[in-house]
Amino acid sequence: MQKIQTQGLHHITLNGADRQTSIDFWEGLLGMPFLFEQPNLDAPDINHLYFDPGDGRLITVFTDESRKKDPAPTPNDVGTVHHIAFSVSRVVFNQIAQRLEERGIPNSGHKDRGFMDSFYFRDPLGHLIELACYKFEPPDGFTHAMVLAEAHNIRVARGDPSINDVHLADAIEDLVRRSQPSLSANRGPKQPY
Repeated sequence: MQKIQTQGLHHITLNGADRQTSIDFWEGLLGMPFLFEQPNLDAPDINHLYFDPGDGRLITVFTDESRKKDPAPTPNDVGTVHHIAFSVSRVVFNQIAQRLEERGIPNSGHKDRGFMDSFYFRDPLGHLIELACYKFEPPDGFTHAMVLAEAHNIRVARGDPSINDVHLADAIEDLVRRSQPSLSANRGPKQPY
């Protein structure tokens, strides 16, 4: 028996309401280009919209003009989606509160998650949306996930409850030390003054 190895998220498809609500939210609020549309190939009376969330992958939405938006929170039961998180740059993150306020969209306000900062709000269909910004950039050749896995190991070894700035900084230093050679026999910290 062998695994079926994945190589990244391909797309997420949501059941939407009418076409314009989806376009106004995904492109008009979140800036995701509306790439194309076609009928749902399994149910031709349903429309299928495709948006680029910024990484070339896809968010797709099934729409039907007979369905109306309902902002009531989606169920939080076992097996349901709790929230969908999208990455934003620091400069965009710093503008989120103002841009949501301009539209009268209730939100969580800034949430410090230790290794990232977040805002939460609901889309017009009640899905919980998170806009997140990492507090760090991984070194060349590494991903955010690799830094977080290393920071987790450091956090656990130190008995700390959650990842914070010092774990991230130490993880980045450890990854660089292990991956890049140096002519120095001792690569430890020094006091040059």
